[in-house]
Amino acid sequence: MLINTVSRYFFVLVLSSLCALSLSAHAQNVLPGGFVKMTPSEIVWKDGENGIKNVILFGDPSKPGLYIVRNIFPAGVMSTPHAHDQDRWVTVIKGTWNSGIDSSWDPKTTIAMPEGSIMFHPANAVHFDGSLKEPVEVQIIGMGPVKTTYVYPAEGKFGKPRKLD
Repeated sequence: MLINTVSRYFFVLVLSSLCALSLSAHAQNVLPGGFVKMTPSEIVWKDGENGIKNVILFGDPSKPGLYIVRNIFPAGVMSTPHAHDQDRWVTVIKGTWNSGIDSSWDPKTTIAMPEGSIMFHPANAVHFDGSLKEPVEVQIIGMGPVKTTYVYPAEGKFGKPRKLD
């Protein structure tokens, strides 16, 4: 599915407006005029499954409204195949992020996305992603509430990728 230019501008406008109007309880400093800033040293990461680190920078993915999260994948760890019921935008902050756009969990089929790359994940599209060789940090922007469904729940949410289908 391709997003037209008008939709992209609308998304940026909504994102900017919501960021200015609402503030998250997560690592942030509110400045005069309603500006919000966060430096890397102010971000408090939480440890997750198989070495994943994550933080919610804005909003809450389980509640209605805009959210912004970041994930750090350690070298060699990827999410297992899954889908979200809402559209999401992913930006690569550091490292090379690898994204698979099917349910295979086969690392050989992934698309390498270097720092600065952006990828749109349409709602209900099965995918898997993470790191193959180096730690990688990504930022995800979406609208909540979002539900994630795993194709192979017995495999867990994250692990060492290998061809499954």
